[in-house]
Amino acid sequence: MDVYEAVASRRAVRRFSAEPVPREALERVLRAARRSPSGGNLQPWHLYVLTGAPLADLRKRTAARVAAGDPGDPREYPMYPPELRSPYRERRFAAARQRYAAMGIPWEDERARHEAVAANWDCFGAPVAAFCYLDRAMGPGQWADTGMYLQTVMLLLRAEGLHSCAQMAWSVYRSTVAEIVSPPSDLILFCGLSIGYEDAAAPQTRTDRAPLGETVTFLDG
Repeated sequence: MDVYEAVASRRAVRRFSAEPVPREALERVLRAARRSPSGGNLQPWHLYVLTGAPLADLRKRTAARVAAGDPGDPREYPMYPPELRSPYRERRFAAARQRYAAMGIPWEDERARHEAVAANWDCFGAPVAAFCYLDRAMGPGQWADTGMYLQTVMLLLRAEGLHSCAQMAWSVYRSTVAEIVSPPSDLILFCGLSIGYEDAAAPQTRTDRAPLGETVTFLDG
């Protein structure tokens, strides 16, 4: 799979099969992803990869919190700016509507939408979940580096025939994740990453992207 195909086929998959992911494939991906761009070569990311019993334990503990109506931990960073301006606000809601429509969920069905969101805590059925942390002392540049690292991981997963879904939503239940992975206190959870083979029966959707002219300006001589 070439780079263009990997980029074109990468998307947030929200229903995985139970087929196990070979450990060797994960190691190949993560070994190669070390070459991701990193300002000053800080390599600020810290990744914890869960499978088997540890992942099952995490699912069980998080499901118990959700069932008890626990709204989650206070956020340590904003997922989105509090007041999204145009055109970002419209893009966000258009993507959400496309996703729920592909799942057969009417926008007006708030309960069904909440149930779809709750699938995050099951990692969408994925047999592998990774949790990406970085040092709390790091700044915007290192958060950007970590995003580039995760993108590299996701593209390399496609080369292995695997899919993924990045989930900042896991920061809401970060204390439960910490119970399983025991990160040092100076690390902050950025996001989770569900990994596996896509469930072939799952509805597929690709959210629209803005035309090139909306996000790119060429200045020709």
